[in-house]
Amino acid sequence: MIYFDNASTSYPKPKEVSRAMLHFLEKVGASPGRSGHRLSIEAGRIIYQARENLAVLFNVDDPLRIIFTLNVTEALNLTLKGLLRPGDQVITSSMEHNSVMRPLRELEKKGVEVKVVSCSPKGFLEPQDIEKSIKKNTKLIVLNHGSNVIGTLLPIIEVGKITRKHNILFLVDAAQTAGCYPLDIKRDNIDLLAFTGHKALFGPPGTGGLVVGERVDIKKLNPLKNGGTGSRSESEEQPDFLPDIYESGTPNTVGLSGLNEGVRFILKEGVDKIRQHELSLSRRLITGLKEIPGVIFYGEEQVEDRVAVISFNIKDQLPSEVGLRLDEEYDIMCRVGLHCSPAAHKTIGTFPTGTIRFSTSWFNTFEEVGQTIIAVKNIAKGK
Repeated sequence: MIYFDNASTSYPKPKEVSRAMLHFLEKVGASPGRSGHRLSIEAGRIIYQARENLAVLFNVDDPLRIIFTLNVTEALNLTLKGLLRPGDQVITSSMEHNSVMRPLRELEKKGVEVKVVSCSPKGFLEPQDIEKSIKKNTKLIVLNHGSNVIGTLLPIIEVGKITRKHNILFLVDAAQTAGCYPLDIKRDNIDLLAFTGHKALFGPPGTGGLVVGERVDIKKLNPLKNGGTGSRSESEEQPDFLPDIYESGTPNTVGLSGLNEGVRFILKEGVDKIRQHELSLSRRLITGLKEIPGVIFYGEEQVEDRVAVISFNIKDQLPSEVGLRLDEEYDIMCRVGLHCSPAAHKTIGTFPTGTIRFSTSWFNTFEEVGQTIIAVKNIAKGK
């Protein structure tokens, strides 16, 4: 089997991930911060270790500014619904995932002004177009870092400088880049970084989080939910300190134990090393696909301007049919359709049919890329 659907969920994971999760279930098993016994303390230690390792990965000074959520969607909802009020303006791009667009459309109905800045057909965003859209009531700019449709990287460093210049908060959706692309919240001027655990961080589903930068006033960022935190139990009011204010309910400790090991694996191997491997795979895959008659390639060819997410179609063939043949006849797993990003597909001209998407990872090989190119060539020829 060849697994080229890592933009959805990475597979396989480092062996350390499943081992840590099994260890937690068999040897620890308790709720962190809810009891004083040693198993509860050990559970709390695991969660704090995960915060510490993520803090190293993203260059965060205080690990307690890393909030754990079920996924990047919850982190984005927490930020958008917690910060924006009727009358505020929020600026985003036409390459966003529905995890951004759907909360924004809901907020728009409640009086929030949503400005969507158009990107080029290759997914590129001009930073000056963002700056031109800023108004007196602009509260937040939110951008995905790497497109989940065509892999294009948006200019977050340049936009981050613009947000500092105008004293606006900057939220980055790092679903496709956290773990496989160098991220530094200080260098990149990021105020809020939303990430998911189950993609390039090599964690299990049900893990993710939000980095809350020091420019963010938590008194103005309302929690998405309220409830037990294991702290200030004598009060019926939500705690007003990080991370407890945003972490109500028993956490997914078994999942976070796996995420912790996924991040450790990345820190051990090195983000730059992982990035270079994915660039090499993408370069070979793009070159091979573009040489096949009938293949329509989308996005930027220069791999340095993208992550390892590649979309294409075959002339006169539906993406769903191609995806089914790749699965059933060639044992190649990919994703087809709109990838939960209709705005992006409208931008690149593939709405409503969508595309065939290959997304590679650290564990993919050049041999797999070669076999996949042959398979696509056969399908394109009608074999």
